[in-house]
Parts: sequence; structure tokens; C-alpha cells
Amino acid sequence: MATECSFPDSLIDEDPLKALEELSKALQGDSNNAECFCQRAYAHILLKNYSCAADDAKKAQQLKPNLPLAFMRTGIAEYHLNHYESAHAAFTQGHQLDGSDKSFEIWIKRCEEMLSEETQNSSINRTPAVPPVKYDWYQTESQVIVTVMAKNVPKDGVCVSFMEKELSAVIRLASGEDYKLHLQLLHPIIPQQSTFKILTTKVEMKMKKTDAIRWEKLEGEGQECNIKHFDPNQYPSSSHYTRKWDKMAMDISEEEKSEKLEGDAALNKLFQQIYSDGSDEVKRAMNKSFMESGGTVLSTNWKDVGKRKVEASPPDDVEVKKY
Repeated sequence: MATECSFPDSLIDEDPLKALEELSKALQGDSNNAECFCQRAYAHILLKNYSCAADDAKKAQQLKPNLPLAFMRTGIAEYHLNHYESAHAAFTQGHQLDGSDKSFEIWIKRCEEMLSEETQNSSINRTPAVPPVKYDWYQTESQVIVTVMAKNVPKDGVCVSFMEKELSAVIRLASGEDYKLHLQLLHPIIPQQSTFKILTTKVEMKMKKTDAIRWEKLEGEGQECNIKHFDPNQYPSSSHYTRKWDKMAMDISEEEKSEKLEGDAALNKLFQQIYSDGSDEVKRAMNKSFMESGGTVLSTNWKDVGKRKVEASPPDDVEVKKY
């Protein structure tokens, strides 16, 4: 049974980001705690992550349908997402559960005003329907990768939650709409070692496997008798045709290389690329020069640095201290 959540509103008000991290950790150990989902929704609201807030608040509703606060936070999140009908419905349900809370009446009135304004400003001409967003998946020996084919997603427009056997993602599309993905995974993953990346043509979510086994499918209930050792020549995916996975891996690598970085990130990527593509002599030269100079010199010329100790060469305004 889920325990009471120990994160009051006052604690979340002080540091919503820290509270968000702690609540996420708590939910790793108790994924059926409605109060924790409700409080994490509040942290998301304070951080203006309204899509994630709506998801958490709705999860709290499912786990505890008689919790008025879950409907309040669902409504607030939907209101800020300009989903006034959904917000109105949530506030109305919450008010039915707790008629003494006058805040519900205030929010209901706000929604009705916004809906009336939308009706007055509505145009006969309708915008064309947005093409449906698709996702695909494939796997390596150590990871399961889910790719959402969405272009030009803003860097702050993705919220992903990794849990042991669950993946939830809310992606803000270029059109301004939200794409939501929720998967009940076939086998467990390691949430702490799972990551996501936003590219210009897609959003890629990499989930770390707990065991090097081959997933027959992405979702469902795994059976021990059906578990097979991983075979790199057989990559199940959501597609119904054979893919050249080695080529796909190369394409992904090329796409990542083409991503435009700036500042220190671009410089570090350049050094990494030089080291990766360099000969053994280049790598030895880079390692020796970097270590002996205390990180102030990086040379690729082994004939030069191989026969001498590389002295530190800091910028003019920096003094080298020996310990």
C-alpha cells in the first residue's frame, strides 16, 4: 500500500527543483503513491513544466480518484497549456469532491471566460491537421532505443520519465502541440543509466538493459521461458520488414556528428574526434602532452613530445603551481 508523501507544499515552495529530484527518487521505490505524484505535479507547475505536471496529476487521479488536490493540479496544468475544456472538466470534478474549496469556483470561472473568448475569436477557416507522429525502436546488447520522429523539437520541450518497467515522455512539437508516449516495457531497465537526446529530426531515448537479453517486443509481460541471449544479427523492432542495423547505427553516428555545438562543447567534441580518428602515435602524443603539462598542452606530434618532457604552458594570466 502506498504511504503518505512527506513533501508538503511549503517545502516544495522553498526549492521546487530539489523537491522534484527527491520526489522522483521516492517514486522509484513506490510507483503507486498518489500523493507523491500529486506533489511532483506541484513542483512541475512551479517550474512551469506544465505538460509533466498534467501527466503526474492525472496519474495521481488514477491511483486515488477521490483526491481533490489531484484534480486541482490537473486543472492548473491544463489551464496553462491553454487546454481550457480539459481544465474546466478537472476543476468541476474536483469541486464535486470538495465543495468547501472556493478555489475550484474561481478556476472554473476563469476557464469559462477563456472558453467564451475562444468562441468569439474562432475563425471559419480551420488549420490543416498535423501529421501523426510516429515512433520506432531497436536494441543493442546493452540498450533499448526508442526514437520519436519529431523534427525541430525545442531543447526545453521534452520531459521523459524512466521507471523500472515504464517509459513516459511528453514532447512539445514544433506546431506547439504535445505528443505523449507511455510504454509498459517488456523487461526491466535501469532508470538511472537511461538517457534521452534531442536531435534536429527526432528525439532519441536510450534505456539501459538490466540483462544482456534479446527483447522479443517492446511492451508486454516477459516470460522467463522465452528469454533468449542477445544476437546482434536479430534486432526486433516495431517495423515489419528487415533493416540493415549496422547502416542505421552508422547513420545515427553521422547525424550526431553533424549536430552543431558551440563554445567549450564544440572544442571538446573536436578533441574527441581527433583522438578517436587518430593513429596510435597521435593518441600517445595527446595523452603524454596533456598529462605532463598539467592539461595546458595538447599535442598530436609524437616525434616531438615522445623524446622530451612536455612543460606546462598556461595562458599569460595564469600561474602554474607545483604540489
